[in-house]
Amino acid sequence: MPYVADTIAHLNRTSPAQHEFYQACEEVLLSLRPLLDNDPKYRKYGIIDRIVEPERQIMFRVAWVDDRGQVQVNKGYRVQFNSALGPYKGGIRFHPSVNAGIIKFLGFEQIFKNALTGLAIGGGKGGSNFDPKGKSEQEIMRFCQAFMNELYRHVGATVDVPAGDIGVGAREIGYMYGQYKKLTGSYEGVLTGKGLKWGGSLGRKEATGYGTVYFADNMLRDIGESLEGKQCAVSGAGNVAIYTVEKLYHFGAKPITVSDSSGFVHDPAGIDLALLKQVKEVERTSLAEYAKRRGGVRFVPVSDYPAGRNLVWSVPCDAAFPSATQNELNGEDAKELLKNGCTLVAEGANMPSTQEAVEAFLAANILYGPGKAANAGGVATSQLEMAQNASMQQWTFEEVDSKLQRIMAGIYQSASETAREFGAERNLVLGANIAGFRKVADAMIEQGVV
Repeated sequence: MPYVADTIAHLNRTSPAQHEFYQACEEVLLSLRPLLDNDPKYRKYGIIDRIVEPERQIMFRVAWVDDRGQVQVNKGYRVQFNSALGPYKGGIRFHPSVNAGIIKFLGFEQIFKNALTGLAIGGGKGGSNFDPKGKSEQEIMRFCQAFMNELYRHVGATVDVPAGDIGVGAREIGYMYGQYKKLTGSYEGVLTGKGLKWGGSLGRKEATGYGTVYFADNMLRDIGESLEGKQCAVSGAGNVAIYTVEKLYHFGAKPITVSDSSGFVHDPAGIDLALLKQVKEVERTSLAEYAKRRGGVRFVPVSDYPAGRNLVWSVPCDAAFPSATQNELNGEDAKELLKNGCTLVAEGANMPSTQEAVEAFLAANILYGPGKAANAGGVATSQLEMAQNASMQQWTFEEVDSKLQRIMAGIYQSASETAREFGAERNLVLGANIAGFRKVADAMIEQGVV
């Protein structure tokens, strides 16, 4: 497959030291071989060369003043990757690990994830290396306002509609939206994940976690099984993980782990959802506090993890839901999961499994839902928020959740049917990548070389 090696070599030269971006591109391009071998039009129109290059990359300085009166400077990013299907759509991440390569990998994944939803949204992503942890409310507000002082020039309800991501929840969205409104004098749906009192959608907070579980349910129902009674390992303790835990309980499953940057909790009786929400959503503290208040649990600090391992995946389980961050589950972790009897992996985070882990899951022929398919419920519900904003309505939670269930079933059907079309039944990596790519690529061809 020389086109893959040539493309990755070209990206190494033109976008140096962006390893997560190369990884995301390689994973997609390798999956496309059956399509590209069967249909030469995608090479004829230069789609591969065009689709790996963002339409626009915006980098900017974010200067703000902390509570001590000291000026702090962070980097800000917005990558508007592809608008063939609609306005750019993708979250904003505030985390010290953020750099240009992280944002590009996330934006690239977003193109195909958004295409799979069947909704009119293109792919983009943004963020900053700002760390909200340990910052006061006033510091977070000042940073968000400073960030929006630059970003507002590049976004709009029919241009680019950011949402939240790691480190960016309803609080941060509120501060950015208030600043956007002040700068532009316009009250429009330029951000999603807004508060319910001012344009937000019921169900948006729950959507990514709920959607991942709906996707897992679709995988299981296709083989005559269900989530009922299954022991489930969940990583993360943010928005995605919390609502994955909640929806697993709705299906009669038992989530037994959660994790954060301090370590992981194994709760054999089942994660106490109310306590988890209190510790992470209200108090915004670490899972060590959860362990202090909950009897019969095991808390393992990150300092006790062996080098290169994530011990949350050492807990025996029937199903795993990686819901924290990229590359959190490596080849050794995958072997441990498989050895302990895990037969389903549904990714709530973006690219949480390394290529070695993905290959192990596919070789074992377990049910594996890649992030661009399994976690698309969040961005899908963001688009539903955009639709509500455009029509000046607010739908009920039941209406939004019903639409989310149909969207996730549609994504599963599209990915599984495409996999079967190319003789790779149960390979939802190939199915999701080809289904998403084909939709975007065909639109790019019809719109000309732009």
